[in-house]
Amino acid sequence: MKAVISVIGKDMVGILAKVSGECEKANMNVLEVSQTLLQDMFAMIMLVDISKGNVSLAEFAEYMEEKGKENGLSIHVMHEDIFNSMHKI
Repeated sequence: MKAVISVIGKDMVGILAKVSGECEKANMNVLEVSQTLLQDMFAMIMLVDISKGNVSLAEFAEYMEEKGKENGLSIHVMHEDIFNSMHKI
Protein backbone atom coordinates (compact mmCIF):
# COMPACT_ATOMS: atom_id res chain seq x y z
CA MET A 1 0.00 0.00 0.00
CA LYS A 2 1.17 3.49 -0.79
CA ALA A 3 0.28 7.04 0.18
CA VAL A 4 0.93 10.41 -1.41
CA ILE A 5 2.20 13.29 0.73
CA SER A 6 2.03 16.83 -0.64
CA VAL A 7 3.86 19.73 1.00
CA ILE A 8 3.52 23.39 0.06
CA GLY A 9 4.85 26.45 1.82
CA LYS A 10 7.47 29.14 2.06
CA ASP A 11 10.91 27.69 1.41
CA MET A 12 13.11 27.06 4.44
CA VAL A 13 15.98 24.78 5.38
CA GLY A 14 15.09 21.21 6.30
CA ILE A 15 11.59 20.67 4.93
CA LEU A 16 12.48 17.43 3.17
CA ALA A 17 14.43 16.23 6.22
CA LYS A 18 11.55 16.98 8.59
CA VAL A 19 8.91 15.24 6.49
CA SER A 20 11.07 12.21 5.71
CA GLY A 21 12.05 12.03 9.41
CA GLU A 22 8.39 11.79 10.38
CA CYS A 23 7.94 9.03 7.81
CA GLU A 24 10.85 7.18 9.38
CA LYS A 25 9.30 7.48 12.87
CA ALA A 26 6.07 5.99 11.47
CA ASN A 27 8.07 3.20 9.73
CA MET A 28 6.88 4.41 6.32
CA ASN A 29 9.45 4.17 3.53
CA VAL A 30 9.86 7.08 1.10
CA LEU A 31 9.84 5.62 -2.42
CA GLU A 32 9.91 8.72 -4.63
CA VAL A 33 10.24 12.47 -4.16
CA SER A 34 9.59 15.34 -6.53
CA GLN A 35 10.25 18.86 -5.31
CA THR A 36 10.58 22.29 -6.80
CA LEU A 37 10.89 25.94 -5.89
CA LEU A 38 8.55 28.52 -7.37
CA GLN A 39 10.27 31.78 -6.44
CA ASP A 40 10.25 31.48 -2.63
CA MET A 41 7.56 28.78 -2.46
CA PHE A 42 8.49 25.14 -1.89
CA ALA A 43 6.37 22.35 -3.38
CA MET A 44 6.95 18.63 -2.89
CA ILE A 45 5.15 15.37 -3.58
CA MET A 46 6.29 12.13 -1.97
CA LEU A 47 5.21 8.56 -2.65
CA VAL A 48 5.47 6.53 0.55
CA ASP A 49 5.12 2.80 1.27
CA ILE A 50 2.72 2.56 4.22
CA SER A 51 2.38 -1.22 4.35
CA LYS A 52 4.65 -1.57 7.42
CA GLY A 53 3.58 1.64 9.16
CA ASN A 54 3.28 1.58 12.94
CA VAL A 55 0.33 4.01 12.96
CA SER A 56 -2.83 4.14 10.86
CA LEU A 57 -2.85 6.29 7.75
CA ALA A 58 -5.59 8.47 9.29
CA GLU A 59 -3.51 9.09 12.43
CA PHE A 60 -0.41 9.85 10.37
CA ALA A 61 -2.32 12.25 8.10
CA GLU A 62 -3.75 14.15 11.07
CA TYR A 63 -0.35 14.30 12.77
CA MET A 64 1.37 15.55 9.60
CA GLU A 65 -1.27 18.22 9.05
CA GLU A 66 -0.61 19.53 12.58
CA LYS A 67 3.17 19.38 12.08
CA GLY A 68 2.74 21.34 8.88
CA LYS A 69 0.75 24.07 10.61
CA GLU A 70 3.44 24.35 13.29
CA ASN A 71 5.99 25.00 10.54
CA GLY A 72 3.86 27.22 8.29
CA LEU A 73 3.36 24.46 5.73
CA SER A 74 0.37 22.79 4.15
CA ILE A 75 0.89 19.02 4.40
CA HIS A 76 -1.70 16.56 3.08
CA VAL A 77 -1.49 12.77 3.20
CA MET A 78 -3.83 10.51 1.26
CA HIS A 79 -3.97 6.89 0.18
CA GLU A 80 -2.64 6.38 -3.35
CA ASP A 81 -5.99 4.95 -4.52
CA ILE A 82 -7.83 8.11 -3.48
CA PHE A 83 -5.17 10.30 -5.10
CA ASN A 84 -5.43 8.33 -8.36
CA SER A 85 -9.24 8.45 -8.34
CA MET A 86 -9.21 12.21 -7.83
CA HIS A 87 -6.91 12.74 -10.80
CA LYS A 88 -8.58 10.59 -13.45
CA ILE A 89 -10.13 12.35 -16.38
